[in-house]
Amino acid sequence: MDSFAIHYHERTKYNPETITQRSKRINFANQPSPFKDYKVGQRYDLKPYLKGSAPDRADPDGAVWWRLSQLLFRSYGITAKMVTLVGPPLYLRSAPSAGGLYPAEVYLLSKGTPQLPAGLYNYQSSDHSLIRFWDQQVWPELQRVCFEHPVLAVTDYAIVTSAIFYRSAWRYEDRAYRRIFLDTGHLLGNLELAGALTGFRPYLITGFQDQAINELMYFDGALEGVLTVVPLVDERDRPSPVASPFVALPSPIHDSYAPVDDGELLYYLHRATIIHTQADPDPEVVTNPDDKYNFPFCLKISMATEPIDFGPNLQSLAQAMAKRRSTRTYTGADLSLEELRSLLHFTYQPQDYQSQGLDPSPDYCDRNLLETFVVVSGVDGLDAGCYYYAPKAQELRQIRFKNFRRELHFLCLGQDLGRDAGAVVFHTVDLKRAVQKYGDRAYRYLHLDAGHLGQRLNLAAIALDLGVSGIGGFFDDQVNDVLGIPPEEAVVYITTLGRPRSRDQ
Repeated sequence: MDSFAIHYHERTKYNPETITQRSKRINFANQPSPFKDYKVGQRYDLKPYLKGSAPDRADPDGAVWWRLSQLLFRSYGITAKMVTLVGPPLYLRSAPSAGGLYPAEVYLLSKGTPQLPAGLYNYQSSDHSLIRFWDQQVWPELQRVCFEHPVLAVTDYAIVTSAIFYRSAWRYEDRAYRRIFLDTGHLLGNLELAGALTGFRPYLITGFQDQAINELMYFDGALEGVLTVVPLVDERDRPSPVASPFVALPSPIHDSYAPVDDGELLYYLHRATIIHTQADPDPEVVTNPDDKYNFPFCLKISMATEPIDFGPNLQSLAQAMAKRRSTRTYTGADLSLEELRSLLHFTYQPQDYQSQGLDPSPDYCDRNLLETFVVVSGVDGLDAGCYYYAPKAQELRQIRFKNFRRELHFLCLGQDLGRDAGAVVFHTVDLKRAVQKYGDRAYRYLHLDAGHLGQRLNLAAIALDLGVSGIGGFFDDQVNDVLGIPPEEAVVYITTLGRPRSRDQ
């Protein structure tokens, strides 16, 4: 029997023959709020620190509040409000979310500083504030449940992200688990880059004792669960990287389970991925993404290029984070080859951006587990077809010669975005190998990393005045069949790239 993560993936695939039978009418009367409300707690208004430059060290209180305000806003703040025909208004944030449902919540934990007393704080994106809902020391317990991760010993603050599962499951049912972690991956991508803008180095921790950390946060684990812990190290005090022994840890492999009904798959999988005790990943599972399609006769296109110049103090990157939108329609016009090079370069070559102040080695769970395929429909100077992208070699290797516009329209559930994009990026994974290394918890890590990469694609596209939109709903098996991607490579995420028809999305 397959592990439950693999079972879940197979059960939640979309198939053209059954998708209409499985889909249910959306009841907007039951749509959950994307905002968490605390009736009691001390509120700290962050809005006064959104404008202007950072105060100097002569104003330590103002400097801390300015940096935290900027970090939280650029990671998950509200950037626009849209009126909808049905249901409540849609509040858009700096990170995208499938269906605009925003299942993620962001918390700040303080060890205790003159500005933020020890305790638990929730980021209220609705009015850009922090609310302190627990006023006791939490740091020793945080260290314990994170297996004494050494970064927690050298910092005063940590971000915790969680998911309120029903916010996404209300619409996407069991498949929502995929989208929740993709959404959170986008948030992590923002957090990584917002750290560079505010002088923090975020360290990602995804291996922790789930039940204990949920109790620390006062969550009902069946409704809301911690997904990541991200200590924030002040680079002004510690400019050199801190030794970080692990990001991701394995959970057990659940390969024996009773039948699970539709509607319960999401919650069963989340329980199957929890960690109770610390263990090391399987050292025998070694991956090298550059090995594939490296044949002498394979057409290879160099994707090496110069970094995007984000200007003084990363000004254009900061602007891209503030105005990011998911594009609704493309014109169908071609991208240039240099634009595609720049998009992939920013996403996969962070080491080349160190001179601009960005982290040369940001944290992922295990990026080497993911593979990248690029389907080219309209890129000037590049033949249409399906390519494998080798990040270390920085080259595209063509595996199929064909214009797939019509097929992409079908594979993306009839969305015009797939048909009209100039290029479409597919992230895939050998799911069995991933589970061998990390147990069923690998399913979390793969989607977090795919979302993180997707956010870098998003921000590079916006900085280049291009359109971009992620797609989490697609006909899974048919993607492999049509594009020639090996069947053992499970499709995790799709990102479309093209010329936007408008900027009002």
